Amino acid sequence: MTSIRLRQKSPVGLSFGRIGAIVLRHYYLLKGSWTRIVELAYWPTMQMIIWGFTTQFFIGHSSWVARATGVLLAAVLLWDIVFRAQLGITVSFLEEHWSRNLANLFVTPLKPTEFALGLMVMSIIRTAIGVGPAVLLAIPLYHFSIFDLGLPLIPFFTCLMIMGWGIGLAVCGLILRFGAGAESFAWATVFGFAPISGIYYPISTLPGWLQPVAWLTPAAYVFEGMRAVMYEGVFRWDLLAGALIVDGVYIIIGIVLFFVAFRWARRQGKLLQQGE
Repeated sequence: MTSIRLRQKSPVGLSFGRIGAIVLRHYYLLKGSWTRIVELAYWPTMQMIIWGFTTQFFIGHSSWVARATGVLLAAVLLWDIVFRAQLGITVSFLEEHWSRNLANLFVTPLKPTEFALGLMVMSIIRTAIGVGPAVLLAIPLYHFSIFDLGLPLIPFFTCLMIMGWGIGLAVCGLILRFGAGAESFAWATVFGFAPISGIYYPISTLPGWLQPVAWLTPAAYVFEGMRAVMYEGVFRWDLLAGALIVDGVYIIIGIVLFFVAFRWARRQGKLLQQGE
């Protein structure tokens, strides 16, 4: 009876059985991968949380709304630095992963440290290419220049780049360890930090129990520092120190995870099996 049903066709010559087979194939693929299931709910949930806190902040601080345009544009551009810095590492790594080139690279005298540093340099290049046009277009379109932040822009940029590198190296380690099933982390991980980074609203907007968690992200210090520069005209050295300390933790964790995963992959022969 099952085989008969699978051979049934629609009036226009389509096979419901073949359509069902495709659905069943992807159902089992989804069922067997918790990362794909999490990803389905991840993006809508992140958007809801971020803009929910943003709305809550502006409702309680209407006096800030008139000056919000510049702050929001600065926040968007600075946050994109984190995103591009992380993608600069992970996408460059994935290019080697997809082309099955990791084994070819590491039969040469190339050291993992040199490989990681090369990814960081590519991250800087990709970030400049990605963020540069947006920064320049904001000047004629919205009469806003991120360069109006002055010299504080340099430490802000540095802190956000280091945060992106730490996350990127950790994600590369996950991909080495878990293979293609972890590739979605390359795009999803950094956005998990967005709700608690205070991008569009101060950390004080978050629930009290969540605020200590927020201070475990370098971006929280950067965006609080950005608002201090734009609203109060002061540069908070204490916030810069906090960002650098937490950045140090992030980059150490990222390096450790990457090198531990690399050593495991090499011992298990997984570098030869990387790819699409």
